[in-house]
Amino acid sequence: MKQLVVKNREIGTGKPLICVPVMEKTREKIITEITYLTGSSADMIEWRVDAFEAFLDYNAVREVLEAVSPVLGEKIFLYTFRTKKQGGEAQVDRETLNDLHDLAAESDCVDLIDIEYFEEDKPLRKIRRLQEKGVKVVASHHDFEETPSVETMRMLLEKMCVGGADVVKLAVMPQNGKDVLNLLEVTENFKRENADTPVITMSMGKLGSISRLCGETFGSCVTFGANKKCSAPGQYQMQDLAMILEAIHKSNENEI
Repeated sequence: MKQLVVKNREIGTGKPLICVPVMEKTREKIITEITYLTGSSADMIEWRVDAFEAFLDYNAVREVLEAVSPVLGEKIFLYTFRTKKQGGEAQVDRETLNDLHDLAAESDCVDLIDIEYFEEDKPLRKIRRLQEKGVKVVASHHDFEETPSVETMRMLLEKMCVGGADVVKLAVMPQNGKDVLNLLEVTENFKRENADTPVITMSMGKLGSISRLCGETFGSCVTFGANKKCSAPGQYQMQDLAMILEAIHKSNENEI
């Protein structure tokens, strides 16, 4: 089985990595928050660029990346522009989004770039282009309205996987407990059948919060926790998440 390794961390095996999103609006607060998180229990830091008030100023985006690059150390850095269609803070045209992604890929600071796979015109071509610039790509899809059928969720993950992404991510909104179980079933099956492609899944909201804790059992390799501001409903606070995941991991290790 091929493993994805970023900054000496294997993504896709063992205890899920904790990723903390940064949702601040100003340059100063973004840099302060990222700097703080470099000394925290987070394994990965996600900069949600769509929350940045000056994201249309490419020089301002570049200044943030240049400022945080020296302090990141071994923390994995994920760069995400989440569009309003997918639950984000802003909407941009395709050319602007391409520019923002290319800027990140060429920064020598970003490790992973999130792209909204089904919102892209030519996702396979874009994934290859970003990978050629030296970054890994997370192909994502978010449904804040419902949990699709098991068959549809399988199809979404398989299409993103075939598209060549380094990691695939699916987030859905449950209407009942069965929706949560279906998401976990799809995750486990995908992981078993596509061992070379790390998968991130979550069932959002309070109802789906259990899905953020059981990745080591069902196969989701990253879970998102909050420090100050949540980026999606149902996220645990970072410190609580770290303690719970460690307890589950120890229990699994001690299993007879």
